[in-house]
Amino acid sequence: MTDSTLTPERILEAAEEVLRRYGPDKTTVVDVARALGVSHGSVYRHFPSKAALRDAVTERWLLGVSLPLAAVANESISPLTRLRHWFDLLVTTKRRWSQQDPELFATYLALAAESREVVREHVTTLIAQLITILNAGVASGVFYTDDVPTTARALFHATARFHDPVHANHWADPEIDSAYEGVWTLLVRALQPD
Repeated sequence: MTDSTLTPERILEAAEEVLRRYGPDKTTVVDVARALGVSHGSVYRHFPSKAALRDAVTERWLLGVSLPLAAVANESISPLTRLRHWFDLLVTTKRRWSQQDPELFATYLALAAESREVVREHVTTLIAQLITILNAGVASGVFYTDDVPTTARALFHATARFHDPVHANHWADPEIDSAYEGVWTLLVRALQPD
């Protein structure tokens, strides 16, 4: 590969492969450059530091979660169905990733722990999507809340056990789906007008 054909996307793809091979503790920018057949200076022209590269890899991974959820948040279906689809997609996406490639999932968890600002922005994006759904529900009389942003944050945090990767070791529990249904039922009852 020549420097002229090197793109940020190609660097991120290579970084992901190198991270998969060596893990986050042993991966360097030199390893990524070597995988691409370029100098490490070529990588630094696109990403000014190792931290910037790792943040970009994390952001790319998190976009794989937030973009499909954005589509659900903007569907033209009932707000209650939309809310359920949104949470179901969030939960199943995270579980699927943790089960299909546990090593890479663990790598992303390590990167996310380093990329606190990227993760904070991701959570803010997800809560904004919930706000969109809740606003539609309040406008149609399906949901009641006098503070949509606070309610959106509460819903997100109340369901964290089922989608936050720090709880991934509990996702294989045979009772997890039953627990999810219980929390869902409780939350929906709390959202419905008297």
